[in-house]
Amino acid sequence: MEIIVCAKQIVDVSDIKIDDKTNEPILKGVDDKISDIDKNAVEEGIKIKDELGGNLTVLLVGPSEATENIKELLAMGADRAVMVPWDGSSSYDVVSKIIAGAIEKIGDHDLILCGEASLDLFSGQTGPRIAALLDLPQITYAQSLDAEDEKIVGHKDVGGKVVSIESTYPVLVTVTKEINEPRLPSLMDILGASNKPMDVWDAESLVSDDLQPGLETVEIKGVPMERKKIVFHDDLDESIEKVVEKLAKEGVLG
Repeated sequence: MEIIVCAKQIVDVSDIKIDDKTNEPILKGVDDKISDIDKNAVEEGIKIKDELGGNLTVLLVGPSEATENIKELLAMGADRAVMVPWDGSSSYDVVSKIIAGAIEKIGDHDLILCGEASLDLFSGQTGPRIAALLDLPQITYAQSLDAEDEKIVGHKDVGGKVVSIESTYPVLVTVTKEINEPRLPSLMDILGASNKPMDVWDAESLVSDDLQPGLETVEIKGVPMERKKIVFHDDLDESIEKVVEKLAKEGVLG
């Protein structure tokens, strides 16, 4: 089984603060990390590799300093890493083309795993875009996987019901955070990660198309969240009536 897991380096969103005057996120001093759901994808890939045998390659397109964070994925149990330094547009169409080009250069692949979305923008576009570019079947938002030698079955929640989708290989699967709990590498695993191979490829060499984005991000702003701090001390029925009236005035209720 040849498994490729796509990962992304993001800022630690739990540490982001919003500027009170501009509503813009304050990113200075915020640490970078691998997106949490991508670690779920790596963990699932390791489990499948341990069960069926094979190799697991982690692939990351992003800033060159991400080479340090990608070592964490090698320590978890990946066999090899491919790093594509890219400081250009982070538009999904551009990044997806680079990832697809890197996958084609890697060669044989049975299973491509991605997180359902990255924690910074959470659009869920990258996995399906890669599948489309590579003309692969896809299973999205898998909460559990049953991998066999000839096929894989993904189970997903579609509003209170669980749907099972089956595919032969090669296939791309996006997973949710509910699928597993990523392991914490031991000290020996962390030390051993330095000896695992990591290839660094140039982005422009992987894509023949123009890498100009089809979408431009104009600005990113936080949404101010202010509590009204209104407390109702009347009896329950009167309080409920006042809450409804207040919500209606605020435009929350139609």
